[in-house]
Amino acid sequence: MILSNYHTHTKYCDGKNTVDEMVQKAIELGYTSLGFSGHVYAYFANAWCMTKQGTVNYINDVAAAKEKYKDKINIYCGIEQDYFAMDDGHKYDYVIGSVHRVRAPGGDFVDVDNTAEAQLYGVDEYYDGDYMAFAEDYFRQMADVVNKTKCHIVGHFDLLAKFNENDEMFDTYSHRYIKAWKEALDALLENKDIVFEVNTGAIGRGYRTSPYPEPAMLEYIKRGGGTVIVTSDCHNAAMLDCGVKAAYEFVESIGVKCIDFEDFIKEGKTR
Repeated sequence: MILSNYHTHTKYCDGKNTVDEMVQKAIELGYTSLGFSGHVYAYFANAWCMTKQGTVNYINDVAAAKEKYKDKINIYCGIEQDYFAMDDGHKYDYVIGSVHRVRAPGGDFVDVDNTAEAQLYGVDEYYDGDYMAFAEDYFRQMADVVNKTKCHIVGHFDLLAKFNENDEMFDTYSHRYIKAWKEALDALLENKDIVFEVNTGAIGRGYRTSPYPEPAMLEYIKRGGGTVIVTSDCHNAAMLDCGVKAAYEFVESIGVKCIDFEDFIKEGKTR
């Protein structure tokens, strides 16, 4: 296991803890590094994104923690950039690119990971219940997430399956679904300067018992020469390492290359 996490949220967005509390928990767990990734300001998402002033405070708090704990742990200041959010103009150590909303036909948005009910409503309302059409639009956006967000980490690649672990909402074995995610990965794997996260966040929040992406996707990433990191998408310090050990075993069983993202930063690949 690599004792680090680079997908970490605080009270400045939709997390439960302060920067300092997160760092203290990481030190308690023996982590060698911790990266913060607050949700970038977005005019459409006041409930889960940072405000403009909150972003400044967040950057300052992470910088203060970096200095305060420099002899115990390496701290990095990143951002999670939503597909439809604008660049906020600040400089970060790294960027996670994510799709949290899908632009449906007609221009309205469907929430991907708010609640299962919200996702179902959006698919029924804007796609006439056609989950595969929704998935195709989602993966078209994922295919473009690096171009749109300039990210270094592709966040939770199949987030739309957050509430669908046992195919309760849609069929992940559908030919249309498989074709859609393969096309997205084909586009993303052309860029050798990104990594994919194996994300355990839905485990910590009780929605899944396994991380995403699903095994078939990781196999495809492996065959395409892609690399991964393990993250906990942490919103609660108590869950900082939730599911992480099992995720590393999961990655090892598939044989996809797992890197130390701190090396990625130090090598200048996020500049």
